[in-house]
Amino acid sequence: MRALVAGLVLVVAACSSPEPGGNAPSTAPAPTGLKIEEVAGGFQHAWDIGFLPDGSMLVTERPGRIKLVKNGKATPVDVDLGDVQVRGEGGLMGLVIHPDNQRFTVCYNTANDVRLVTFRLDGTTATKTKALVTGMPSNPSGRHSGCRPTLAPDGTMFVATGDIAQPRNPQDRTSLGGKVLRIDPETGEGAAGNPFASSSNANERRIYTYGHRNVQGVVFRPGTEQIFSSEHGPDVDDEVNLLKAGANYGWDPSKGGTQNRYDEDVPMTDLQRFPDAVPAVWSSGSPTEAICQAAFWNGKLAVTALKGSKLLLFTLDEAGKVQNVSIPNELNDKYGRLRAARTAPDGSLYITTSNGTDDKLLRLTGVA
Repeated sequence: MRALVAGLVLVVAACSSPEPGGNAPSTAPAPTGLKIEEVAGGFQHAWDIGFLPDGSMLVTERPGRIKLVKNGKATPVDVDLGDVQVRGEGGLMGLVIHPDNQRFTVCYNTANDVRLVTFRLDGTTATKTKALVTGMPSNPSGRHSGCRPTLAPDGTMFVATGDIAQPRNPQDRTSLGGKVLRIDPETGEGAAGNPFASSSNANERRIYTYGHRNVQGVVFRPGTEQIFSSEHGPDVDDEVNLLKAGANYGWDPSKGGTQNRYDEDVPMTDLQRFPDAVPAVWSSGSPTEAICQAAFWNGKLAVTALKGSKLLLFTLDEAGKVQNVSIPNELNDKYGRLRAARTAPDGSLYITTSNGTDDKLLRLTGVA
C-alpha cells in the first residue's frame, strides 16, 4: 500500500506535514475566540458562495440549484440549469460574481463536458448570456471534475480544473483537465500575457499552470502577486501550491505516456521525471484531508477539508512558505465535511458544509 510506503507523518490537532524538499512547518496552538454563526441551512452539497452588494449571497448546490441568501432566508433562483448532469463528484460546482454585480459565471458538468457558463441575475431570476468555455473534459462518473472559477485582481478569471482521472490529461497542454486556467471573463479565451499565449492551440493559450490532479481552489494573497491553489492528492499528499506562470506541478499518472492506466502510485510532484516541477509549499502526507477551497482571512490562508472535517489555518512568511498550521477546535469535526470558503467584503469568512443533507452556510469572525 502506498500509504505505508509514504511513512509516518504527524497528524495532530494542529495538523502539519513535511514540505517536499524542506523542513516540516511547526504546529501552532489552536486559535481562540472564533465565533460561528449559522447563516442559513437546508442546502444539499453547497459548493460555492458569491457576494452581492446588498449583503445577499448566491450559493450553488451540486444537484443543480442556486439559492439567493438574504437575511438568513435561502430563496431558490429561477435559472435554467437543465443541461447539468449530476453524477458522483460532478454537477453544479463553482461560482464567481462579475464586477458589475449583475452577471455570474458557474462551472458544471453536462452530458459531454465540463463548462463555464455566464448568467445575468435580475432579482431571483437568472438568464443565460454566454457559454464562456466549453469542452473541458468530463468523466462519465463525475470523478475529478474540478471546478472553481475566481476573479484575479487584474480582472482575469482563474479556473481550477480536475484531470477527470484520465492519465494523460495533466501533462497534455492541449487538454484543459488537471490545470489552472487564466482566461478573459468576457470571451473565455486565453488572457493576454499567458505563458503559452503564442500557441496555435486555443486550449494551451488558456493554461496558466499544468500537471495538477484535482484542483479545488485558487486564491490571491492580498497586497502581493502570490497565487495559491489547493489540490486533492490520492491516498497521500493533498497539496497547497504557490503558482508560477507556465510551471509544471508534476502529477503524471501516465508515467510519461507509457501507460493508459491511471496510476495513482506516482508522486503528486514527480521531481525525478520532471526535475523542474514545482514542489508544494505544504502537503498533507498520510492520511489525506481532502482539502478543498482556500481563502485569505485575517492574514492567514484558510483551507477547508472534506474528509478531514476541519478548517486549516496556514501562517505564511513573506515568500509564501508555510511557517505553521493550526486548526480551530470549534470547527474540528463539529460540522462534518467543509467545502466552500470565501472572504466576505466585511472581512468575515463564509464556509459551507457538504454532508449531503441540511448543509449549512456558516459565517466566521473573531479568530485571534
